[in-house]
Amino acid sequence: MDLRLRNSVVGACGITVLCSLMRVYNFIQTCSYSQRENESKQRLSSPAGLQRGSWRSTFHFLSLTVLLSLVGSRVSSFIVLEFSLRVVSAWASKGLDGSSRGLDLLLIQSQFSLGCSLTCTLAFLHQGAPHSSFSLFLAAALSWALAGLCHRLWSHAASLYPLHSTELYCGKCITLQTSGHTILGSLRRAVIVAFAFAALAATSTVYDHFLSKKDALKFWIPLTLCYSMLLFYIQENQQRQPGAKALFHTVVVRLGGLLVLMLTVGNWSDVLHVLVSFLGEGVCMLPSQDLLQKVLKEDEETRL
Repeated sequence: MDLRLRNSVVGACGITVLCSLMRVYNFIQTCSYSQRENESKQRLSSPAGLQRGSWRSTFHFLSLTVLLSLVGSRVSSFIVLEFSLRVVSAWASKGLDGSSRGLDLLLIQSQFSLGCSLTCTLAFLHQGAPHSSFSLFLAAALSWALAGLCHRLWSHAASLYPLHSTELYCGKCITLQTSGHTILGSLRRAVIVAFAFAALAATSTVYDHFLSKKDALKFWIPLTLCYSMLLFYIQENQQRQPGAKALFHTVVVRLGGLLVLMLTVGNWSDVLHVLVSFLGEGVCMLPSQDLLQKVLKEDEETRL
């Protein structure tokens, strides 16, 4: 349990880094798009008000740590593979046409899956490692430092960037002003790399626990096809009904499908872990309403 707790700390730190940097990017983009002084004041005050208090951030981080530690490696592997398959289905159905909206929505929805991918990868890499405890402690410490750095950057940008970006005497704000537009692209590449490694680890875990049994492929091939069809349905439904409700409906449907799958081939602990994943998705999505609303608002403006 101690090793799983350290894995979950790394996963929670990864989610914190993702959310903090996305907020920084969206905030500086809002600042750069402001043209008139009155409009600037109105728009800049809103994102700054979205900055959460320290106790809320701490509670959010601890909640993610506990929930990720409760989700087993088997269910984490399925969540990673499910999200990877959902991304592939989005590309196949042309749901992602290269627009920033589709990519931003995927990043927002990938939070808990990203945490599971990090825990799944670490658990796979440290199987049988002689110094796994020390290695995981070092990984958790480095992740904690990186998450704290990104959160402080968001706090600094939310409170001081509107002033420092015009005065040009703050090194952090000057750096954000000159290279802040590259943050989102770097996040996308980092998330892709994380899921690429996690998909390999998850495939190995699923094979060891499920596919290595006799005649397992005869049972899993129809299940995989049915689940793939469900993901295509989710993607098309999300395109027809864009909005926050559609995203939450997507979470319920895909985790509901995973719950049915675990009832079919898993055990009761796997079923409980899927239920914990419902809570994890809620803990990630509810505090991200500011990011979600901004992306949906930009999509509405683009359509008009």
